[in-house]
Amino acid sequence: QVQLVESGGGLVQPGGSLRLSCAASGSIFSSNAMNWYRQAPGKQREWVAAITSGGITSYASSVKGRFTISGDNTKNTVYLQMNSLKPEDTAVYYCHGVYGNRHYWGQGTQVTVSS
Repeated sequence: QVQLVESGGGLVQPGGSLRLSCAASGSIFSSNAMNWYRQAPGKQREWVAAITSGGITSYASSVKGRFTISGDNTKNTVYLQMNSLKPEDTAVYYCHGVYGNRHYWGQGTQVTVSS
């Protein structure tokens, strides 16, 4: 059974930076891709970024140029570096992966961007 555990959320000022981590119990390369999603209050869950087992990354247009997804297979951890944060980035951020055609989600970590 795969477990995903997010960490690194918190309160940050607009324009600041935050780095989220997603620790996986299995190899991140066992999933075709690892993803970050987010969900703001009263809104649908939104896809944010993805990284394939080959290291190819992709981003939602709303975060492109500001966020960077990366992975460290030695630590079985996926990261989301968030720079130039805006109040609109406030949401619960979730790690996601597919193993054996089954979806796995982390518990979520709260990111609040406010002065």
